[in-house]
Amino acid sequence: MKTLHYIGFIVFCGLAFLSCKQKEQVPLPTKGELDLTNVIYIGDGQMGGYMNDGLNKVSQGNSLAYILATQMELIGANPTNFPFLNTASIGISTNGLAPMHLGYKTDCKGISSLSPLRDALIGDQSCLSQNIYQAAHPFDVFGIPGLKSNQFTNANLSATNGFFHRMSSSTTASMMNELMSRNASFFQLYIGLEDVLDYAKSGGTHENLPSELEFQQNYEQLLFNLTLNGAKGVIATIPDVSQMPYFTTIPWNGLSLDDVNAATLNSIYNPLGYYFQTGANPFMIVDSTANMFAVRQIQSNELLLLSLPLDSVKCNQMGVLFPIRDEFVLDIEELNLLRSKISLYNTIIRNLAQQYHLALVNTDQFITNLSDGFVYNGVNMSAKFVSGGAYSLDGIYLNPRGNALFANEFIKAINLTYHSTIPQVNALKYDGIRFP
Repeated sequence: MKTLHYIGFIVFCGLAFLSCKQKEQVPLPTKGELDLTNVIYIGDGQMGGYMNDGLNKVSQGNSLAYILATQMELIGANPTNFPFLNTASIGISTNGLAPMHLGYKTDCKGISSLSPLRDALIGDQSCLSQNIYQAAHPFDVFGIPGLKSNQFTNANLSATNGFFHRMSSSTTASMMNELMSRNASFFQLYIGLEDVLDYAKSGGTHENLPSELEFQQNYEQLLFNLTLNGAKGVIATIPDVSQMPYFTTIPWNGLSLDDVNAATLNSIYNPLGYYFQTGANPFMIVDSTANMFAVRQIQSNELLLLSLPLDSVKCNQMGVLFPIRDEFVLDIEELNLLRSKISLYNTIIRNLAQQYHLALVNTDQFITNLSDGFVYNGVNMSAKFVSGGAYSLDGIYLNPRGNALFANEFIKAINLTYHSTIPQVNALKYDGIRFP
């Protein structure tokens, strides 16, 4: 019996060892080579908390900057001063509208389904007209919706961008003035997304993509000033925005036809060389180079924008007898130009990261991973509109959970470059899309 007890004890110890062995060691938070005296956060709406096509205090508290700042405090950074909107404010979009939520909407056919809805008829204009700057407590977060790389030296920015006006030290102070006054020891910068969005969201009708030279000069001037006193930092590339839900949600072949409608359209469009069948078909779009009627079928590698008025498609024959206008389409030439420009800008950003010895976030890879889909802690994440879990209801800016995932990319880049051990964020602690 003693022998059996002894053997049992050995087995018990072995099982206990196997059950408890070798949990992954989580390093203690350390700052490594970082100087945390004065950390600032710079960028456009993504950095500042723009989501669901608007900004309010709740979205600011789930911003990329807020999540990063929370983690930076774990390694000794000072509390961050945010330019928060009033809690009671519904917030506002860059177009003066209220932010969106998910609710039920009835379409032109009387069918009710989940859809993005505005929180109010208009946004809170007053929140942008009230300046909240206090010299004794300067802000550390400069996440300005709509901000582009060529606007940092613009002394008139306060007059043209209310999001900057509300937090600027004076009506003539440029963004560069504000940043230099902070004398940052470490900065986190994500800029360039807005440089390409105007073109992309207009279906290529706004030909205002900056030249490579202009982009490089503006970006380099910004980094030169930020690093003038020895500050270190992290910067990020620009994603291929055409992979975002705003551009991928409406299928190119979403025109569903029965036998009668297919026959009718064939009688109209067969002379132009376009054919229709029962079931799924390509939409008809405007193309001035296509033929004398300036219409053609959309190709499978071209994109329809989320701004397309779906009620007009469902009930007023848009995309059938009335071709979809260019402002709702990114055709292959426009897509090639957009992607080529983004690639050139990213080469510039990567070269500048090396030149100034900065950490680099491969943002385009992060967005591509979302587009492909992946599993995070047992939860599927993707770029699907609403159900994918990472994008907000505008189809471009990330939701809180998406921002948390994105923040981890910044954290990994900082840790790798500066030998810090900033803890990563558990993104599942942050909301995705809230369903009614």
